[in-house]
Amino acid sequence: MSWAIRGKFRELLNREEGYERRPWGNALAICLAYPNRYRTGMGNLGFQTVYRLLNREPAVICERVFLPDPGDEACFSPGSLPLFSLESQRPLRDFDIVAFSLSFENDYPHILQILALGGVPLLAGERTAGDPLVIAGGICVTMNPEPLADFFDLFLIGEAEALLPAFLVALRRCREKGDKKDDLLLALQREVPGVYVPRLYEVVYGIEGAIAAMNPVIPSLPRTIGRKWVPDIRELATESAIMTPAAEFGAMRLMEISRGCGRGCRFCAAGYIYRPARFRSRESIQGAIAPGLAKGRKIGLIGTAVSDHPQLLEICRDILAAGGQIGAASLRLDMLSPELVALLGQGGIKTPAVAPEAGSQRLRDMIRKGISEADIITAATNLLEGGFERLRLYFLVGLPTETDNDIEAIVELLRRLSRLTTTAAKGGEKRFRRLTASVNQFIPKAGTPFQWHPLEDIQTTRKKIQAIANAFRGRGDVKIAAEPPKSNYLQALFARGDRRVGRLLLALHNREGNWAHARKESALDPDFFVYRLRGAREILPWDFIATGVPKTLLRKEFEAARLAAANKID
Repeated sequence: MSWAIRGKFRELLNREEGYERRPWGNALAICLAYPNRYRTGMGNLGFQTVYRLLNREPAVICERVFLPDPGDEACFSPGSLPLFSLESQRPLRDFDIVAFSLSFENDYPHILQILALGGVPLLAGERTAGDPLVIAGGICVTMNPEPLADFFDLFLIGEAEALLPAFLVALRRCREKGDKKDDLLLALQREVPGVYVPRLYEVVYGIEGAIAAMNPVIPSLPRTIGRKWVPDIRELATESAIMTPAAEFGAMRLMEISRGCGRGCRFCAAGYIYRPARFRSRESIQGAIAPGLAKGRKIGLIGTAVSDHPQLLEICRDILAAGGQIGAASLRLDMLSPELVALLGQGGIKTPAVAPEAGSQRLRDMIRKGISEADIITAATNLLEGGFERLRLYFLVGLPTETDNDIEAIVELLRRLSRLTTTAAKGGEKRFRRLTASVNQFIPKAGTPFQWHPLEDIQTTRKKIQAIANAFRGRGDVKIAAEPPKSNYLQALFARGDRRVGRLLLALHNREGNWAHARKESALDPDFFVYRLRGAREILPWDFIATGVPKTLLRKEFEAARLAAANKID
């Protein structure tokens, strides 16, 4: 079957525009891995950005690898056909570096699958000088890399544009000197801000299981790792490097217009990890619109706070004037003015997405969402009057202090929106033909004010989601969508665990995804990481990362949320 797989890979390349194919020579060979299918990975702007940045370096060759499609895994095995790169079809073990881009914790089991299929030893401590260096970056790494510590030689903490230049310079210098692996890793840890080598740090656990200390094995090494970030993104060209119809959003040229957010929603990891709020300049975006439209008829506007861009209206007009269509991520409800709504409609958006997050004002205030029910109704009315007949809404359940009344408030808000009518749109009275409510469990994340809070029991969450779904059973105008609660448990485990969780991840891999067997084999209680309220003075697994947001500020926000909730509940 090797000829069929190789032919499939060549066909994928033939459908791409913009990919790099360069001769190896003496260049540093990096295989950039996305731990999911090709379709998903090629729709990830962070992955594409790193691919472009690495191939911009003259002494670097960057190729790609993905999790094989269903049915294709059996074609790859270390004993016969090891997993190989898309471009040159070379095995992973031939590369100097295998670099993972990590955006979602639920992809962690796929990391071990890719390494195993590529013939690369899973544990960093078992790799020899002949094996590639295995590294990772991305938002998951910047929040909490510890559950993956046993599998990676090093992590890059922060934003790729700020990290990669210094990392590559230091790496080339070490290679030219002929440094052995241990010396190379030590040099990178000493010299490159944002580099974190787990084996150079020792974790000590207390008698009750929490972390007692985390110390460098060499006293002169830094005790904290600072997040590297780009102060000014105005001229950054963070946009799709490769266009392919085989990717998610295949007809859309993705373009980052903002990074970070100043809103301070207490549940939002991206709003804290990517602080401060930064915006790409309109002039830079204008220069990228025409080339972008040459490769795709739609420009997808990406960012932590797209609707907060001070020149969003002008950017939308620029796209429309160039003959393009507009795609946009979730938009702030209080920013959906009639003017913006009209531009979105002209841009070809059919189903705008908004995020009330909670149904009750009490809960929206507690999470600091900063919107009122009046904002929600006004935005929905503007959308109806702008001719939109479909709307997607994002809600979270399992938020701190949530009650049955808060769940009923989601139902009542959806009912009110489903009854909303307007006569301003053409054709007489209008109402939404379809409301799609995406209802998912809140996952407490590192680096946010709710990092101390436990995950709500997934059975309780399942009942809440079911109650919302039951309220609209048999109705065609309101659809409730949700992720399986089991995946939420694993996401919380990998997001909140320390490096001991790596044992569970390895057992899960060895047991081919059988969670019950993996849990028994690892002799580790995952509930300790998932369902436990963390103490105010507890050392958290990710405390060694200096994100730029003080832990004292996060704790102050945590306590303020609890106090505000208690006052309103009482």
